[in-house]
Amino acid sequence: MEQEWKQSLYVYVDQENKGRVAPGIMPVHHSVKDSRFLKAHGERSRRLAEWYDRRGITPLRGETGVRTLRTVRQSSGEVVADVALHSAFYYEKGGITHREDKIESERLTFVRTGKNWDIVNIERSVPERNLLRRAVETEPALRMSKWGEVLPDPRPSQPLLNRKVQRSISGAKEVRYRREEAAAYADRWWKDGNPEFEVFEVDCTNYVSQCLFAGGAPINYTGKRETGWWYKGYNGAQEWWSFSWAVSDSLERYLSGHRSSGLRAEAMERPDQLSLGDIIQYDWDGNGHYQHSTIVTAFDAEGMPLVNARTVSSRHRYWDYRDSYAWTDRTAYRFFHINDYL
Repeated sequence: MEQEWKQSLYVYVDQENKGRVAPGIMPVHHSVKDSRFLKAHGERSRRLAEWYDRRGITPLRGETGVRTLRTVRQSSGEVVADVALHSAFYYEKGGITHREDKIESERLTFVRTGKNWDIVNIERSVPERNLLRRAVETEPALRMSKWGEVLPDPRPSQPLLNRKVQRSISGAKEVRYRREEAAAYADRWWKDGNPEFEVFEVDCTNYVSQCLFAGGAPINYTGKRETGWWYKGYNGAQEWWSFSWAVSDSLERYLSGHRSSGLRAEAMERPDQLSLGDIIQYDWDGNGHYQHSTIVTAFDAEGMPLVNARTVSSRHRYWDYRDSYAWTDRTAYRFFHINDYL
């Protein structure tokens, strides 16, 4: 029976992959009977086609793999499964071929109809919209990779400090922000996250902070979660990190602050003013509360930023996120250029 419903899954993934490469052409989706999904999918497909045209890109091909994370419910006539789709999208712009990757999660409900299995419900996770991190449990939940493997718990330690962190302690001069190292770290850990760190349900800002630290950004350890920018990890159910390290809205306020030393940034007006290792933050509803953070890791042929992120793990994704299920026409952005010397 498992192979039977999985055949419908593979057909669905193949149709989704083709729709990414040729949006605007209504996919067949023979196995999908979710009318709400089909209507939204048609509207989204048209928007993607307009977006590709506005960016001046030519889609080349897509490669989408799927992995079943867990079977939530299974009987002789119904299966509910959580799956992860890893899509690689290749496109041409200005004579250069680009590749972007992302991993998205869905919950699919399959129902047997005669010899076939129809997909009657598709629920897509949109964790980029979430403001809150995972609530603290008495026993922290298992840390899971995007592919469903259990990851080891990080061991709590002293606050992250490097020898060039605090000028007042080390006596060192301002340190250069190593943009290439921040971007290299982002490319190394975009998929599952560095196991030395806690993985949050909403992990984007924790990941961006790690990238900044990898580039040499100085820790500002205060021991108070409401101030500074620092990380220690978990000790049982006790958290040891600042809000600015792991919460997008708090990082936005921290980067907007004026300090004479340490991690500093300048707010820019346009994305094309950013450099490698700079930060973009997203307010999906335009209400002044930022819910998502990304880091610039590459540029397209026109010099526009491509970004990495976690929560919905993404690599070299176009900066404006108009392909995200979280995006709305009210979305506002903050562009931060990290100071060259910190």
